[in-house]
Amino acid sequence: MKSLLALLQFTTILPLGKPQDFEGFARHSYLYPLAGYLIGILVALPVYFITDSTIAAAVAIAGVILVSGANHFDGLLDFGDGLMAHGDREKRIRALTDRQVGAGGVAMGLVITLLLFAGLQASPSIIAAVIIGEVCAKFSMAFLTAYGTPFREGIHSYLHTYTRQYFPFVSLALCIPLIFLPVKPFALATAGVVMILCPLVLLGISNHLFGGVNGDVVGASNEITRALVIVAMVLV
Repeated sequence: MKSLLALLQFTTILPLGKPQDFEGFARHSYLYPLAGYLIGILVALPVYFITDSTIAAAVAIAGVILVSGANHFDGLLDFGDGLMAHGDREKRIRALTDRQVGAGGVAMGLVITLLLFAGLQASPSIIAAVIIGEVCAKFSMAFLTAYGTPFREGIHSYLHTYTRQYFPFVSLALCIPLIFLPVKPFALATAGVVMILCPLVLLGISNHLFGGVNGDVVGASNEITRALVIVAMVLV
């Protein structure tokens, strides 16, 4: 229970009492999808009462960003800066890790938010889409936490130290309850494929551009995977 509380204190801004020992979560980072269920359900509650799909989609996006404290969204912006930076690896890492947000970060934030908005608005069930997208997004974080070799000291390197190679498989098992949501099996299977491909591709890109992974890349994976999973379910 303490590990779960530490996870939720890391991934949300929910008032959950005194800070828990972060090592408890670090040793159980495969629990990431559980945070996805909670965030998805919390966001789905107000969306349930909104009949207009455009407003519902906007509220859902606002909800996932606000409940997470924009922590992962910040990683997305930083990743965009690093991705769009010109020059050698050192310059890209500097763009990725500094506190300034450049054009690359703004562009990345806009693109992913637009894709997410379009996907949610077109979804037969925004509630189901929000929950599935959030759980799949958290799986991608568990995946990169385990398999992303850190290129510098930081929160990712700390979490990575305690992970084991089998952690993502446990995270994958925690995603199985998604089959009970009212979504076509093929659409759900597509979501499963995308949620694995996204962190895989990001791992390859990050290794090539930055020489490894940091917390910004993991956070970006959360945002990118959520959006692409939801869009993919609509397209199929």
